[in-house]
Amino acid sequence: MRALRDHEQAVDTLRRSYAAVPPGQPVRLAKRTSNLFRPRQATSSPGLDVSGLSGVLAVDPKARTADVQGMCTYEDLVDATLPHGLMPLVVPQLRTITLGGAVTGLGIESTSFHNGLPHESVTEFDVLTGAGEIVTARPGGAHDDLFAAFPNSLGSLGYATRLRIELQPVRHAVALRNVRFTRLEELTDAIGDVIAKGEWDGQPVDAMDGVMFSPGEAYLTLGTFTDDAPPLSDYTGQAIYYRSLRQRTRDALSTYHYLWRWDTDWFWCSAAFGVQHPVVRRLWPARWRRSDVYHRLVRLEHRHQVAARVDRWRGQPARERVVQDVEIPLDGTAEFLRWFARNVGMTPVWLCPLRLREPSGPDSARVWPLYPLRPGQSYVNIGFWGSVPIAEGAADGDVNRSIERAVSEAGGHKSLYSDAYYDRAAFDRLYGGETWRAAKDRYDPDHRLTGLYEKAVARN
Repeated sequence: MRALRDHEQAVDTLRRSYAAVPPGQPVRLAKRTSNLFRPRQATSSPGLDVSGLSGVLAVDPKARTADVQGMCTYEDLVDATLPHGLMPLVVPQLRTITLGGAVTGLGIESTSFHNGLPHESVTEFDVLTGAGEIVTARPGGAHDDLFAAFPNSLGSLGYATRLRIELQPVRHAVALRNVRFTRLEELTDAIGDVIAKGEWDGQPVDAMDGVMFSPGEAYLTLGTFTDDAPPLSDYTGQAIYYRSLRQRTRDALSTYHYLWRWDTDWFWCSAAFGVQHPVVRRLWPARWRRSDVYHRLVRLEHRHQVAARVDRWRGQPARERVVQDVEIPLDGTAEFLRWFARNVGMTPVWLCPLRLREPSGPDSARVWPLYPLRPGQSYVNIGFWGSVPIAEGAADGDVNRSIERAVSEAGGHKSLYSDAYYDRAAFDRLYGGETWRAAKDRYDPDHRLTGLYEKAVARN
């Protein structure tokens, strides 16, 4: 009961802080961490006070559900569910991603080949709308339209204060098989087989992702939850997880360390800070080997442009930031990866198979119009994060625009947590513009919250 009273007080504080934002001023969350890679215009208006909305309200082991506040990180959520032998159906790979952020901005991980995206395991949620009201959205309810339009709305329709999610049982550890492929078509065929059968080489597969180092060297990591694992590896110290794919055909991690295996080195991006050098790694405190620390360093670089000025002084070409996650239909994945290797050339890239959950019950016709993946279609999420040199005289964003064109030509979609360059007509076509406008007019009639296009493309 105390948790509920504290939650109600936190929601009341949020509503008061929303009312305090002057009309016409941008409405933003007052939070210290972010996993966005979209630079935004500065604002002097006060942020929304979400300081009391970062916890787990309840875990129901029998029903396998959890009631969670919108600003709760997956790190804290997992800490609350694992003691019950449970975890969310999808746990995005970075610790400080929030549940509300994963629903309104999408998320993905290695269980997505059979559990879909995080918003698909949400059964209901409370939202502070642009009208300053708290509404509860659930399938078939009075706010079913908001339930459908909320995923990928990026806070343009409101902010989740509480979400009820499904949980799944897990074991103590995850046994891993790292399977190497020298031909991309063989890789995609293997993905299709695992999705269809739920197994590989006669063993069940509970989790699946992979890495492409080059078109001739790619790996699928197939995970099986188990209580009977060999000695467990630890990649929070000197060893670096992504390198193990090339070094081991079999491995095992505790379930906890498996969920955060990518966070310690921000996949492989910690190399940009020298953290993978053995000497630096010994000196770099373990508590700083976290994605949110690296992200803060990146934000400092965006603000002060130190590395860019050094590169100019050394006569190095300008670089364009290319930080994207895209969903490509499985049957076009090999071709897209070859195009990417020829035209962009960043390596490694992350591979995460995805398929929307099989419909069932009264929600069998559910679609997600602001990120319209096709039911029954298998996709591969391809993640690439870094920068590439650009030719003198090239326009800023040329590389990203070419990727956007290639993704559209492949029948895929691109996540909006990073830079986007679509014109408004293309954006509306790709991201459910008509549905979004109808929900916007109902739940934010004065358009106090920044629009979806303005957030994703205009960077407001």
